[in-house]
Amino acid sequence: METQTVVLIAVLCGFIAVLYGLLTAGQVLRAPAGNARMQEVAAAIQEGAQAYLGKQYTAIAIVGVIVGAVVLFTLGVYTAVGFVLGAVLSGLTGYIGMYISVRANVRTAEAARNGLQAGLTMAFRSGAVTGLLVAGLALLAIAGYYYYLTGLAGYELAEVAERREIIKALTGLAFGASLISIFARLGGGIFTKAADVGADMVGKNELGFDEDDDRNPGVIADNVGDNVGDCAGMAADLFETYVVTVGATMVLVALLVAGQDAVDLMALPLIAGGVCILTSIIGTYFVRLGKGSIMGALYKGFGVAAVLSIPALYFATTLLFPDMNAVIGGPSEATSVDVAPEVAAGTTFTGMDLFYCMVVGLVVTGLIVWITEYYTGTDYRPVQSIAKASNSGHGTNVIQGLAVSMESTALPTLVIVAGIIVSYQLAGLIGIAFAATAMLALAGVVVALDAYGPVTDNAGGIAEMSGLEHEVRERTDALDAVGNTTKAVTKGYAIGSAGLAALVLFATYTEDLSQFFSNVEVNFSLSNPYVVVGLLLGALLPYLFGGMAMTAVGRTASAVALDIRAQFAENRDAIISRQVRPNYARTVSLVTAGAIREMIIPSLLPVLAPIVVYFAITAVAGQGNGFAALGALLMGVIVSGLFVAISMTSGGGAWDNAKKVIEVGAYGGKGSPAHQAAVTGDTVGDPYKDTAGPAVNPMIKITNIVALLLLAALAH
Repeated sequence: METQTVVLIAVLCGFIAVLYGLLTAGQVLRAPAGNARMQEVAAAIQEGAQAYLGKQYTAIAIVGVIVGAVVLFTLGVYTAVGFVLGAVLSGLTGYIGMYISVRANVRTAEAARNGLQAGLTMAFRSGAVTGLLVAGLALLAIAGYYYYLTGLAGYELAEVAERREIIKALTGLAFGASLISIFARLGGGIFTKAADVGADMVGKNELGFDEDDDRNPGVIADNVGDNVGDCAGMAADLFETYVVTVGATMVLVALLVAGQDAVDLMALPLIAGGVCILTSIIGTYFVRLGKGSIMGALYKGFGVAAVLSIPALYFATTLLFPDMNAVIGGPSEATSVDVAPEVAAGTTFTGMDLFYCMVVGLVVTGLIVWITEYYTGTDYRPVQSIAKASNSGHGTNVIQGLAVSMESTALPTLVIVAGIIVSYQLAGLIGIAFAATAMLALAGVVVALDAYGPVTDNAGGIAEMSGLEHEVRERTDALDAVGNTTKAVTKGYAIGSAGLAALVLFATYTEDLSQFFSNVEVNFSLSNPYVVVGLLLGALLPYLFGGMAMTAVGRTASAVALDIRAQFAENRDAIISRQVRPNYARTVSLVTAGAIREMIIPSLLPVLAPIVVYFAITAVAGQGNGFAALGALLMGVIVSGLFVAISMTSGGGAWDNAKKVIEVGAYGGKGSPAHQAAVTGDTVGDPYKDTAGPAVNPMIKITNIVALLLLAALAH
């Protein structure tokens, strides 16, 4: 089939995803929103979330305009347009995720009055809106822009200069998405955990309130945080990961392959994403409770989407490579500048090899999902061991939680290593890129699992604050307990796919360097001290970034705790007797200001670090050593960041669910010494799993993207 036609089919699949999201959003918004008290609580959450995102996006826009201007003057119009497109759509996906979730929460609480299945359907349906819009808009962005560049703008891959413009434009698109994502992820994470920790420190530990007691001034801020962190933040994060992964795959193809093969291969990630959007939509209709568990119902939808993706990916590959056993790549008639040395030397693979690589990506996705559930699910050894350790006290809870967080890095790493080896043996660096692309192809259904979590969490809070029947809270608690695991699973998926995507970005960096700076001698040997310097600095960045994020949560949470104590000092008896409502808006405003103030400096760290390292080493030891140190920095960030992110997200999720194990009756239940120890562990784990850990994911990729743009600017 004609390549441009295939790209248009991918664009059409993106439109279908957006249409599905809009139609499903209509179903959610038409559902009953409960009684007046429920709507009042929901309105307070909506107002807080709207106010936060408005202020956050204003701050991000200021940074975005400055960076966009720099991109325009250094890299040209098409790169700047790509940057703006990526940034705007990344912000839009975050806003949509928040908008739907803060309206679905009250409708989920109302639906839960009619039964567990009704509550599950409403919560997952709202999650599916966010998930499919993320995947649809991401595919529309990259497929639509690529179609414009190669069609309406007339750029051709056969021309070296025009190929370079396409590479820069796609990299600019990825940079725009990444920049917004890191602000959204980190800012939302600081907000949600500062509100949560501050509210818990005073509400639970000092006043003895339950989780969602409406006498706690921080309770609305906590519910707002669930949405701006786990919905808006995760939506922007997965949008960015999708765009970066597909874009990096296409750029790597443009660097490694020439001729018609390059044209076809650059379209393959787009159509692969398109057909998997269709399978994800089908999978959403299989989320039914039946006789199984809630988690089983959710996994049923994920499983159907994953299994259907295998024949769908085979079909997508045959559209571009009808003879699946024909050789792709190999010696080219292009000039030596036009093709990478390994391709000119005869590296080859087939369409079937690429299909197998994409199946490897699906298998890696499934295994990482299963491993993450094992380390964060309430029925398995890691969480049970933390709950048991809580029986001995606060210290043993923290020690066991840290032990689980460290242990949880082993199995995902082995799975990723196996995926890299198998896909590289099949099709080299391009094989790894297509494995990563297949992982992101399921982003729609995976984000649906994530966005389900904060909706059910909020639904439980609304049920509690509205005084609904006890059985309603039992149902929302059952839905929420699963939601904690689905959020952890999604973070594990995002980080695992980010690891492969970052490796593809690093390969792109080295290929870009070899082709466009062939006159510069670059020594990547470990005998070069500047390579070791780069590795050490790169490995440092995730730790420094994570420390800054954790400190930001601690500072803001302290301010929240002081505000809650001040409100009780002013009007304690009236608040406790419910004669006066706490000033929720004051607390929300305080957390908003703190989160926006605290997110700026850590978010700029991965943007500035590659630039500073390159110019500093170049000034001292020459351009070749500058490039070597920068490349080593990228590898250090990938390796260190992968372990930091997995450790934090899995460990934090395990701490959270260990507390829930005790709250349902184990080791003395709520209020017991074991429960108090578990609350301490959960407080430590909260910024681990919802702030620092997830934000390392976009941090890894944006460091690599900035390095690519730096090369483009230097070669411009």
